[in-house]
Order: sequence, then structure tokens, then C-alpha cells
Amino acid sequence: MEKLPQVTERKRVFGLNPNIFFLGLVSFLTDVSSEMVFTLLPLFLANVLGAATVIIGFIEGLTESTASLVRILSGWLSDKLGKRKSLAIIGYGLSTLAKPFMYVATTWGVVLGVRFTDRLGKGVRTAPRDALVADSVSTEERGKGFGIHRAMDTFGAALGLVAAAVVVFLLQRGTLELARGTYQWLVLIGIVPAVLALFMFLFVHESKRGSSPQSSDLKASQPYLDISSQAAKAGFDNRFKLFLGIMFLFTLGNSSDAFLILRAQNLGNSVLYILLMLILFNVVYATLSTPAGVLSDRLGRRRVIVLGWLIYALTYFGFALASTSWQAWLLFAFYGVYYGLAEGVTRAFVADLVPEERRGTAYGLLHGIVGGTLLPASVIAGWLWQAISPAAPFYFGAGLASLAMLGLLTLVRE
Repeated sequence: MEKLPQVTERKRVFGLNPNIFFLGLVSFLTDVSSEMVFTLLPLFLANVLGAATVIIGFIEGLTESTASLVRILSGWLSDKLGKRKSLAIIGYGLSTLAKPFMYVATTWGVVLGVRFTDRLGKGVRTAPRDALVADSVSTEERGKGFGIHRAMDTFGAALGLVAAAVVVFLLQRGTLELARGTYQWLVLIGIVPAVLALFMFLFVHESKRGSSPQSSDLKASQPYLDISSQAAKAGFDNRFKLFLGIMFLFTLGNSSDAFLILRAQNLGNSVLYILLMLILFNVVYATLSTPAGVLSDRLGRRRVIVLGWLIYALTYFGFALASTSWQAWLLFAFYGVYYGLAEGVTRAFVADLVPEERRGTAYGLLHGIVGGTLLPASVIAGWLWQAISPAAPFYFGAGLASLAMLGLLTLVRE
């Protein structure tokens, strides 16, 4: 039997696998940029361009749903070519090129085009990047690896929001509605970290298939996950298919976060206060991501995801029932707890359910279903908001999250 070549492990950076660290930096810088440019987009559409909530939901839903098809193709292509890094660079590059055009946007149609290109870039990069993260860590540290990546990503979002809050404070203080000039400054400043993020890929190396840490650990530590290449070609495990169906159900009630921002303004909060709430959300999310990943390595992914979804359902009920502005602060903090518990662990769970040879495709399907469902979810939320009340979308989301929890507990085993 031919002996496999020894793979020399690269020197760790701050105790981390270099790919995890530098991909984390890419996400950190990209999120600084994206939060500055796109977080206040719902308010730009509503306050500056006068767009209705149905239009806002349509833009968010359509851009995510259309780009979701690219997520599936990109994930499959990264498996086929074995080139995860190059696809990720293309995706981040597309988003970076799109952002400057927000400076000159004067109609919601232009915003739709810019947002579509940005989400298209995310569609190209997300599945290959997640597969590259999974390829770079061992099975026993998979939850931790994704947790660290999510934490760096989210601390970048928090920093971007702090920068946006400073700009808003300096230019319009506690004004309730967003001004065009303020938003244009956010776009100009936000472009810089997006460009810097692309240079971080100089330090990211492609992981050779079969040489990743988990390839050698998998058989010894978790024999029930020993899936041969022949089995991989035959199709995905039924647990993965069930999980995708449950994710569809959950996401149908999880409309764009634009509605959380609109709800906070609906409760009487200024633009500056909304930014500070989002900073709180991201700090909580980032702080919990790594501990949640480590916890999932020890207790199992499913339990941690279910706990996150439970907190999500309670948070959405809270948004539905809220009647005063201060309550939004507490609810955004709890929303950060949900994200910290569920986001990174969900990605690690997917890596547990599928063979290494098909991880790119699996992540493409996951992000494709989540992104594709955002169009009906966001249109439904916009209609419920206008036809019934601002509380209605949140009752709907909490109800579907409760059903998804039951499905995950009863239908999908670890």
C-alpha cells in the first residue's frame, strides 16, 4: 500500500491555524466595511428615498435569493476544482467593487443593482470559504475553529458599527431619520477596509484534499463518520437532507434583519441609538461565538443550536410585544445571544454530516436554501407589517422557529 506523504503543519499565529486567523482577518475587515455601508440601508431606503417596507423587503429578499443559486454553484465548483481560495477571492472582490456605487444611488432600482452585486459576491465566496475553514481544523476543534472565525467576523461588524455611530454622531447627532450626506460619508470610509481585506488572502493557503487535520483524525476518533468517496458520490446522508428542510422552515420566518432596524425606529429610537443597539448585538454575538463552538465540541452541536433557536423565538416574541424604545436594547442583546450560539455551530454541524469531498457543495446548499428562502420570508414580513401590524412578522417568525426546534430535536440525530 502506497504511503501518504507527510504534511508539514504551518506555524501557528497566536496559537491558531494560519488559515483560521487570516480568513478571520478577511471577514473582520469585510464586516467593518459592510456594516458601515449596508447596515443603515433600510433607513436610507425609507428615510432618504421614501421606499415602502414591501420594497425594502423585496430588495433584501430578491438579492439574497438570487445570489443563493450562486452559492450552490460555487460550493459545487470548489469541490470539483479543489480551488476554494480563488473562488473566495472572486467573491470578496465583487462585493468590494459594488460598494462605491452606493455613494451615487438616487433610486431604489440603483440600490437593488448594487445590493445584488454585493450579495452575488457573498454567494460566490461563502461556501468555498466555509469549506476552507472546515478543511483547516481537526474534527475535535471544528466547533472552536468556526467559533473563532465567527467571533473575528463579528468583532469586525462591531467596529464598523462604532465607526458608523461616530460618523452619525458628528454629522446629525440624535436626529430620528438618516440624512443622505451622512450615508455618503459612511460609504466613502467603508470602502477602505474592504480593499485591505483582499490583501489578507496573500497569507491564506489552499488546503490539499485529504491532507487536512481531520482527514487523519476522523477514522480514529469518530468511526461512524467514516464515509468513503464512493458513498459520497452516491448522495448526501439523510440527516443532512432533513437538516436542510428544517433550515428552510426556520428561515421562512427569519426575514431580513432590516425589519429589526425598522422595528427599533418604529419604537422611537434615533439612528444613533439604533447603531449603538447593533454594536451591542455584535459584541454579544462575537463574545459568545467561540465558547459556543467549544461547548458544541463537548456536548454536541444539536443541543447548542436548539438552545440558540429557543432564544431566537423568545426574542422575536419580545419584538412583537415591545411597546417602548428601551426594550429594543434588551432584545438586540438577546438576538446576539442567538447568533453566538447558533451561527458558527450550524456550520460546524454541516461539516459533521457530510464527507470532506462534498463540503463545498454542502455549504452551497445550506447557504443557498437560507438565501433562497429570504425572498419569500422578507416579502411575507413586509406584507404582514403593512397589512396587519409591525408586530405581526415577529409573531410569524417565532412560531416557525418553534416548529423548527421540534423538527431538529425529533428528526435529526447527532
